Amino acid sequence: MQPKLLQTLPYLVFISILLLYLYSFALSPYSLPSSASNSASHLSSSQSCNLFNGSWVLPSDRPRPFYDDSCPFHRNAWNCIRNNRENMDLISSWQWVPQDCELPRIDPERFLGFMRNKKIGFIGDSLNENFLVSFLCILRVADNGARKWKKKGAWRGAYFPKFNVVVAYHRSVLLAKFNQKGMHLTNEGVKGTHRVDIDVPGDEWANITSFYDVLIFNTGHWWSYAKFPKEAPLVFYRGGQPVYPPLGLVDGLKIVLENMVSYIEQQVPKKTVKFWRLQSPRHFYGGEWNQNGSCLFTKPLRENELDTWFNPERNGVNREARQINRVIEDTLEGRDIKLLDLTHLSEFRADAHPAIWLGKKDAVAVWGQDCMHWCLPGVPDTWVDILSKLIYDNLEPAVG
Repeated sequence: MQPKLLQTLPYLVFISILLLYLYSFALSPYSLPSSASNSASHLSSSQSCNLFNGSWVLPSDRPRPFYDDSCPFHRNAWNCIRNNRENMDLISSWQWVPQDCELPRIDPERFLGFMRNKKIGFIGDSLNENFLVSFLCILRVADNGARKWKKKGAWRGAYFPKFNVVVAYHRSVLLAKFNQKGMHLTNEGVKGTHRVDIDVPGDEWANITSFYDVLIFNTGHWWSYAKFPKEAPLVFYRGGQPVYPPLGLVDGLKIVLENMVSYIEQQVPKKTVKFWRLQSPRHFYGGEWNQNGSCLFTKPLRENELDTWFNPERNGVNREARQINRVIEDTLEGRDIKLLDLTHLSEFRADAHPAIWLGKKDAVAVWGQDCMHWCLPGVPDTWVDILSKLIYDNLEPAVG
């Protein structure tokens, strides 16, 4: 019997040591209590969460939009409820669901409390204005005393007196300073040139860089030959002199972006949270805006349809969003400006533009369908949810 006991003794010792190790590990000071463990997991998922990658779903219990056609900050052409746009209940019912995390809906009261005594500024083209109008209408839910605000050269904005918060938009479509020079109407259309000072920021925003606590920049929709055809081209200046040899549109955009980003880094305080919104995609089907392009869709596009619409290699009407994004992303790499990549989630929503419901007689005959801006309420409300989440994550909360 004793030899057999000696044979099994090493196994008994090994099992005893293993049990002692596991027991000591369970009591280790490095193991977090359950509540702290949950908190750490939440923090980790928040930091690694990609809010821009996901899908649109149609939940049965989707809450109603925060606002309707009565919001005083509406712009008529985007007020799709008042303009009797079809399917508005459906358009505002789709919900963006990120793939690996949750996107909370903004709580206007909590957000304005967080932003107390602070200011948010949007700078760029009319798609940033579209964004702003959604934001203002949502925030007004928490402050019925909100009133229009157009100081500091703002094109549009609002002041929320209950929280002493300003949210405003400065229109600067190229970000660089530009003006029309020698423009005149001929039998063949508009002719002349547009001067762009590639090293000078637009007057609309050059002097307000320290006024805001959060800034959201964009440019892109005006950087096209549809806006500036060969009969009315952009002519680029540096140091007050024409650039020679002349720059093409894309090269001009690259240099303007480099110069504007450098100006932002030099002139905007470090504590200011800075975002750059990537392109909002257009959904013209069958031609450009002035070639009977249309967007009379009733549901979002499918994932497998997106490249057909937007891949630059397909040379489609709507390819410029991804093309311009590449230039912006290359310029912003390594800079202290956060990308607000709303392009992909918006690519799906061919169903959510004003289209023919523009609120003005003969507007479609003059301007064509609007397949670029968004109905409100609509897709920009989701942009607001994402922006508010990122502001919470990146801005120091108000004190007092």
